[in-house]
Amino acid sequence: MAKRKAENTSIGDVVKAFIETNKLEKGLDKLDVSDAWHKVLGNAVSKYTTNIMLDQSTLFVQLSSSVLREELSYGKEKIIKILNEELGKELITKLVLR
Repeated sequence: MAKRKAENTSIGDVVKAFIETNKLEKGLDKLDVSDAWHKVLGNAVSKYTTNIMLDQSTLFVQLSSSVLREELSYGKEKIIKILNEELGKELITKLVLR
């Protein structure tokens, strides 16, 4: 059983320590990326998004519309930049649209 610390700590610090100890950061990053995709690109694109997967630093996005896939392919670098800004860290280096 873990020992109690003498000083007071915030809930945020305790949660961060728990995440680091149990190596949960990668899984949470995957969820954050999915949320960021829907938030940044809006409902119009989200409607045609069927799957989002983060593998290493590559974001794979499956779309049900070939026209939308072609349109988004022209702005991949900008999408990556906006998503990384939304996430607050450089998680994505490559975007693959399927």
